[in-house]
Amino acid sequence: MGKRFFGTDGIRGRVGEYPITVDFVMKLGWAAGQVFKQTGGRCHILVGKDTRVSGYMFESALQAGIIAAGGDVSLLGPMPTPAIAYLTRTFRAEAGVVISASHNPYQDNGIKFFAGDGFKLPDEVELAIEDFLDAGIATSESADLGRAHRVNDAAGRYVEFCKGTLPARFSLSGVTLVVDCAHGATYQVAPDVFHELGATVIELGVSPDGMNINDGCGSTDTRQLQQKVLETSADLGIALDGDGDRVVMVDHTGNAVDGDELLYIIAKYRQRNGHPCAGVAGTLMSNFGLERAMGELQVPFTRAQVGDRYVIEAMRQRGWDLGGESSGHIVCGDVTTTGDGVVAALQVLRAMSESGESLFELKQGMTKMPQTMVNVAVEQRPDLQHADVASVVAQAEKTLAGNGRVLLRPSGTEPIIRVMVEGEDVSMVETLANEIAHAVARVASA
Repeated sequence: MGKRFFGTDGIRGRVGEYPITVDFVMKLGWAAGQVFKQTGGRCHILVGKDTRVSGYMFESALQAGIIAAGGDVSLLGPMPTPAIAYLTRTFRAEAGVVISASHNPYQDNGIKFFAGDGFKLPDEVELAIEDFLDAGIATSESADLGRAHRVNDAAGRYVEFCKGTLPARFSLSGVTLVVDCAHGATYQVAPDVFHELGATVIELGVSPDGMNINDGCGSTDTRQLQQKVLETSADLGIALDGDGDRVVMVDHTGNAVDGDELLYIIAKYRQRNGHPCAGVAGTLMSNFGLERAMGELQVPFTRAQVGDRYVIEAMRQRGWDLGGESSGHIVCGDVTTTGDGVVAALQVLRAMSESGESLFELKQGMTKMPQTMVNVAVEQRPDLQHADVASVVAQAEKTLAGNGRVLLRPSGTEPIIRVMVEGEDVSMVETLANEIAHAVARVASA
């Protein structure tokens, strides 16, 4: 049987709409407690969240469910998703839970899990949790109830971990950075990481109010960051998303540098500086320019399904240490187990420091192919094999004549269909993408 609730990145949706409701989340906590119980009928689960106003509500609900199942809970408060993965490992916990909808607006929220090794849960464990959701909650005897406590030094532990991914004497002295935390989970930690390494840090998006997360800021909207980099003559800008697992950067000329370009920079640095890059895992959405650039570096490249869990699966299957998505999920598997925006930014800064080149100069070896993506909002997922859609796609592929790609993909986290067209001519790519999007919209509304 397929999964009913878990998607590519946990369970996500609009707050107050099933399953993102208090009663469901409490039962989810109880179900997870049942699955993760160890010998003696107890387990230890970490719970962290981003800065959404609904996080308090769901934190309490999860806590109640886990305790009812006999599980102990360590509450981390607002912490980046990759920090929770790291702390789950270091605390030797059975699992870590993140309350976050990542780059989505504040009206959404979600729940995602990490296993004790810091990796996303395998499918069979998610299915086991879903099986318990069909049972009624049975509260443990009072003597067997779990306990909860707050971890007061979680932020400091993660800051030290991030710094520890670099050589001991690495310094950012003399570097000016603008860091946009998207009013999200990194607001307490990211500026400290860069400041403690010696950088001059100009902060943006560090005043969360529960509702401004990802609102006109962060990795999904870099306009404010681009302007600030130019205004302050900073060396570069760093844009993180609401839960800190994505990063997009801005060079000193004010131009955004996406995940594909950051992957290229890290891979090139490693390949040419005594750290051979065994291979890079991208996704179906990765720009063809990245694939060509990897070929020029003689670095193997593969495409996984969209979603960092699939990128990580591809990396682990091949024994590779580097992968990511154009959206900014960058996984450095030699130092961490999941996408980490701060760690990825530090890897790029190391490449800059040791090469003596600017971010603008480092990205020049990769030429991106023009790519347009149109998001089509849908109430229900349409048949993407429908004759009307297939006909328009076939015509687009004929027009591209083998010098581009067409990809239609339902989002795993939002009710939209992503239409991507890649080719050598910008205007042609935009025209074809809009034609296909209109066809998808017609079929979806029929």
